[in-house]
Formats: sequence, structure tokens, C-alpha cells
Amino acid sequence: MSAAARELLEPAAGPDEARTEAALRPRSLAEFVGQPRVVEHLEILLRAAAARGQAADHLLFAGPPGLGKTTLAGIVAAELGVGLRVTSGPALERAGDLAAILTNLEDGDVLFVDEVHRLPRPVEEVLYPAMEDFALDIVIGKGPTARTIRIDLPRFTLVGATTRTGLISGPLRDRFGFLARLDLYDPVDLARIVRRAAGILGVRIDEAGAVEIARRARGTPRVANRLLRRVRDWAEVRGDGQVDAAVAAAALRTFDVDERGLDKLDRAILHALCVTFGGGPVGLATLAVAVGEEPATVEDVYEPFLLAEGLLRRTPRGRTATPAAWVHLGLTPPPGAHPAPTLPEG
Repeated sequence: MSAAARELLEPAAGPDEARTEAALRPRSLAEFVGQPRVVEHLEILLRAAAARGQAADHLLFAGPPGLGKTTLAGIVAAELGVGLRVTSGPALERAGDLAAILTNLEDGDVLFVDEVHRLPRPVEEVLYPAMEDFALDIVIGKGPTARTIRIDLPRFTLVGATTRTGLISGPLRDRFGFLARLDLYDPVDLARIVRRAAGILGVRIDEAGAVEIARRARGTPRVANRLLRRVRDWAEVRGDGQVDAAVAAAALRTFDVDERGLDKLDRAILHALCVTFGGGPVGLATLAVAVGEEPATVEDVYEPFLLAEGLLRRTPRGRTATPAAWVHLGLTPPPGAHPAPTLPEG
């Protein structure tokens, strides 16, 4: 996989990149584009909480990376006019780490926990009374002399984000008052996001240029914004800075992004399925070795989009290529190839 293609998907954001990402994020529900049902539900929930003068219910946002879970957490805090504290599941290694954060919250604050499905079990158990009773149970001493004291916490709103809803335990999931699933965006909404980002970044872009970037953005606003920045760079170096459909297409070809938004590794996965393994079925680990990538990366980063595009199937026996995958690679589907229902892999 080329370095350019990897950067377009999940680059390591430096200070400048992080500041740019923050600048492009909407700061209110009115500015948020897409996910209309989620936005409507949140507006009702937050207005009701504000009218009562109470903290909002705990919220859980689920969906693939880059769809706006972190952005929505910031919007929740902004709409309520309260502080936002940010952490992640892997960062909370011990119960004391969570206790330190909880005891420093102010009344009404929003605590955002990214990758909440990766919370260690001891930390998760400390979170239960904090979410339900706004209290923290601390054990002092050991053995027969051990005793428990309860510390009252300010009323706060926990916002969790996850890409793996199935990995969240039932007791934790049930303590969230609102669960929202964020879906991949359609090109119309992505084009609006591209135009908004272009205005913030000072990029001269026409409607056709925005549409061209949007349809290659894998249904993901984060990818759309990154593609826009790379197209801007190409236009400034090899053009006059103006972005239209032709400029966007030429720039994205340079960065190995084809007309359906597939990059070099996406095509390598399809090539391995169709050519190396004759269309499949093939196991995830074998497929990952064939393309030189980690199985988790193939499964979490690449497969969701290939599945959504109808180019790959998961079956009880492994991954298989659809006829559309053969056609996309310019190959002829084998006789008897036909679409089949997607089933969970056994």
C-alpha cells in the first residue's frame, strides 16, 4: 500500500493536521450535515435537558470511523453550554484513572470516551454506579478490615463512541439513555461538506469539483476533507489553484484513488480475491497475508466500504468476490457467478 493512499484513510495527524481537523468540525447541530434522524433526536433530547436545567442522558454513538462521533460529542457540550472532557477506552488502564477524571468534573459536564468498547473490565465496573447513581465507590484497606466509602459525583453526561457495538457489554450498553447508529453518507451530503470545508480553507472550488471529490470519499466526511486538502495541494502545485471536476479527478488519480473511491489496497484485496484465489472463498488471515496487511486493518478499515459497495461478500466459508468486483478490475466474471446474500462469517 502506498504511503499516500494510507494517509488518505487513517493518517497520523500532526499538530497542523489536528488543528485543521478541529477547524473543519461543525460546532452546532445547525451546522452539522447529514444523519438527519440522529440530529433530530439529539435536538429534542438536548433542548429538553436544557429546559429542565439537568444533565442530558448518557449517549452512545456507533458507526465506522470518520462519520462524526467525536464532532457530535463536542456539539453536545456546546449546545448544553458545559465543559467537555475527552479520553479513550485504552487510555483508562486502571480504575484510579477513571476516578481521577470523574472527581474533577463540574456539574453538567460532558465526558467523552472514544473507543468505549475497549474499556478494561475493572474500569467498566467503576463506571456503572457513576453512570447510574452519580457516585463513586472506593474500597479502603484489604481483607477483613476493608471498607467501602461512597463519593458523590456531579451530574454529568457520558458520551461514548464505538466502532464495535457488539463488543460493548450488556450492562454498560443498557446504562446509555440514547443509542445512535451513524451511517455512511450519501454523495449529496458529502458534497455539501466539501463545499463548507473549501470555504473554511479558502479553496476555490466549483460544484462539479465538490461532487467529484464527494463521490470518491467512501461515504465518510473525514475522508472527504482529506481528499479536498490533497486536491488543493495538487491544484496549487500543478494548476492555478482552481478546483473543478477535471482537476479533482486528475489529483485523485495521482493519489491512487479511483472513480469509486477505492485506493491501492482496496484494489489489491479485490485482485487477490479474484485472481489469486479465483473469487474465493478465502479466510481473513489468508487474505491479509496476500495483500501484506494486518487482518484487523483489512477487517475494520477496508472491508466495510467494499461490502457497502457490493464488491465483497462475507460467507460462512470466508470472503468471496462479487461479479461487480471482477468488472471493476476489468476482468470477466467466471461462469455461474451471481450475487448472493451477505451472511455473517462463521
